[in-house]
Amino acid sequence: MKITIGHLYPDLLNLYGDRGNIQCMKKRLEWRGIEASVKEFSLTDPIDFAGLDIVLLGGGSDREQMLVCRRLQEIKKDFQDYVEDGGSVLAVCGGYQLLGHYYDTDEGRIEGLSLVDLYTRQGSPRLISNIVIENEQFPFPITGFENHGGRTYINDNRPLGKVSFGFGNNGEDHEEGVLYKNVVGTYLHGPLLPKNPHVCDYLLKNALERKYGAGDLEPLDDEQEIEANRYIVNRFVK
Repeated sequence: MKITIGHLYPDLLNLYGDRGNIQCMKKRLEWRGIEASVKEFSLTDPIDFAGLDIVLLGGGSDREQMLVCRRLQEIKKDFQDYVEDGGSVLAVCGGYQLLGHYYDTDEGRIEGLSLVDLYTRQGSPRLISNIVIENEQFPFPITGFENHGGRTYINDNRPLGKVSFGFGNNGEDHEEGVLYKNVVGTYLHGPLLPKNPHVCDYLLKNALERKYGAGDLEPLDDEQEIEANRYIVNRFVK
C-alpha cells in the first residue's frame, strides 16, 4: 500500500511549522509498513489531484494568502472535484480560511475556494490562546495553540470540536474547526498532528479507505503523546 501526500505551497504557507504535520503522517504510515510519498508544489507547478491521497494546505500571512488565492482560483474546479470525491484534506489557519467562500480583511477580500460552506471576517483583538476541544468521534480531546485575527463561521457544518478552553473559530459559538466529508479545517497548530496522533490517524484511515476500501490501522505506542494530552487537558480544563 502507498499513500501520496501533497503539500501545497510550503514556501508560502508554512507559518506555523506545517511540515511537522507532513512528517507525522509520513512516519505513522511508515511505522505501519505503509509506503508514504510526499510531493511539494510551488505556485507554478501543475497539480494532478487524481494522484494525491491527502492534501495539506498550511497557514500564511494575509499577503501570502492573497498570492496563493490567485493561483487557487485556477485549480478551484479540480480541487472541488477532489473533495467531493472523498479526498482527504488538512487545512490549518490560513489554509482553513481559504477553504471557504471568502476572507474579508482590512486590505480587501481574499477569495476562497468554496470547498466548504464557511466564511471569515477579520476581527480584533487577535484570538491567542492554548486551546482544548472535544469531539466524541475522537478517543481523546484535541489540543493545540491558536493565534488568528480572522473570525470563521461554518454555518450548518460540523465543527472539529466543541471548545473546552480557548476561543475557537470566532470566540462566540464555542466551536472550533470544521469537518466536511474527509476535510479537516482548523486553527490549531503546534503543529496539530504530532500533538494529536488520533487526528492524524483519522486522516490516514480516511485516505486508506478511499483508496483501498479498508482503513484499519495497527495501533502504535502513543503512551507519551496520550500522557502529554492528559497533562494539557488537566492544566487548562477545570
